[in-house]
Amino acid sequence: MKIKFAIALAFGLVLAAHSQEISDTSFGKGLINFVAKDSSFSIKFAPRFQVRYNSQWNHNGNNYGSPEYDFSVRRARLKFDGFAYSPKLQYKMELGLSNRDLSGATPFTRNAPRYILDAVIMWNFAENFELWAGQTKLPGNVERVVSSGNLQLINRSLLNSRFTLDRDMGIQLRHKSKLGGNFLMREKLAISQGEGRNITEGNQGGLQYTARLELLPFGTFQSKGDYTGSDLKREASPKLMLGFTYDLNQDAVKTRSVLGNYMFKDDGSLYETDITTFFADAMFKYNGFSFMGEYANRTADNPVAVNADNSETGDIVLVGNALNLQAGYLLKCNYEFVGRFTTLNYKSVTNTLPTKQYTFGVNKFIVGHKLKVQSDLSYTSVNGIKDNILFRLGFDIHF
Repeated sequence: MKIKFAIALAFGLVLAAHSQEISDTSFGKGLINFVAKDSSFSIKFAPRFQVRYNSQWNHNGNNYGSPEYDFSVRRARLKFDGFAYSPKLQYKMELGLSNRDLSGATPFTRNAPRYILDAVIMWNFAENFELWAGQTKLPGNVERVVSSGNLQLINRSLLNSRFTLDRDMGIQLRHKSKLGGNFLMREKLAISQGEGRNITEGNQGGLQYTARLELLPFGTFQSKGDYTGSDLKREASPKLMLGFTYDLNQDAVKTRSVLGNYMFKDDGSLYETDITTFFADAMFKYNGFSFMGEYANRTADNPVAVNADNSETGDIVLVGNALNLQAGYLLKCNYEFVGRFTTLNYKSVTNTLPTKQYTFGVNKFIVGHKLKVQSDLSYTSVNGIKDNILFRLGFDIHF
């Protein structure tokens, strides 16, 4: 019923738009761009989806076995944004409709599919200050904050999948200032629930505190290119962003901070421990060349979950560190070649072996990230032993 409601709402907006003045309706700018006659609100509606083909060969100790393959709708989303009452009060709402978007139901989400990705308001209450409230991405590693529609490779790295902060409910305070010349500094602070998105049954552990500092010594990127994969704008002068994030999830109840499994004890209560995550990352672009580097480190006060009698529950916080390096060059014909190297090194307590992955990708941009075809090939080793070869192919279309 909720999916039907979302689709009905989208079509209702389309029909309503026919009786109103519409501006900027070119492809990639949103299906609807509407501003009320009295300028009291605006709305932009932009659906998008991604279709993927995956094929992988697992190594069985002697050779690679027969390929396993599948087709999927990786993402299918409805995005709404604009302003309400005043241009200083903006909003964003994004709904996910694919199986991957909806998965993750638990008793703490009332066992309901997790339709809502973002539901946040952003208030520019003073010069260079913004207050955000609602559910959205935390100011964590740069790769996670880059929209899934603007990725340089078909999917994010192993570093992101194991260490990211993802989305959460809470408030964020954001500020930016010039330090002289083009040098820009941005500060982002967040207080959130600490259990991820769509939680309805209250806060089970403590709160989560996130602080991020960003330095842009050569000024801003074109079209927010510091949070977009590839150098589609072909920056005429070098642009660099350096970012540092510190996150403390007090009395965390999941194995990967806001993600992972809930750590239940044998009496049905939840095991709690403080989890700290640190990120250092960089984004560089110049004349078609782009580079992104990330380092992640996670620690926990007591990573092994135990019952009241100190017996182990079987759950362990995923602690360790990771490095991700990614670079690409965009040709003038809008083909791009990309390489990525990722390492994961876990603490021995996790009983998880170190992993390395090498990825090579080729992209064809037809209308930037709004209409593109991507492919990549990855080789993965675990503890220095051959593990997996993965080939992916897909397209994105974003209205």
